[in-house]
Amino acid sequence: MANILPFPEETPLAMQIKSLGDEELLDFWEETQFLERFLKEGTPVQNQDSMQYEKLILQELQLRSCRRCAATAQL
Repeated sequence: MANILPFPEETPLAMQIKSLGDEELLDFWEETQFLERFLKEGTPVQNQDSMQYEKLILQELQLRSCRRCAATAQL
């Protein structure tokens, strides 16, 4: 399971996500998916926080993938 580094509460989630390694980021995404499914089964209302987590995590993964591709293309 991922562990987010201890940040002050006012640190934006996007900054916290950028500090995670690839495996930690994927673990965090997996946990948010599990929690979202759990919340959907328990309540009819979609949790806005889990949607925000997913969006930020996927954006970060896409950015990292593009950076890897660009670095490979430069070699």
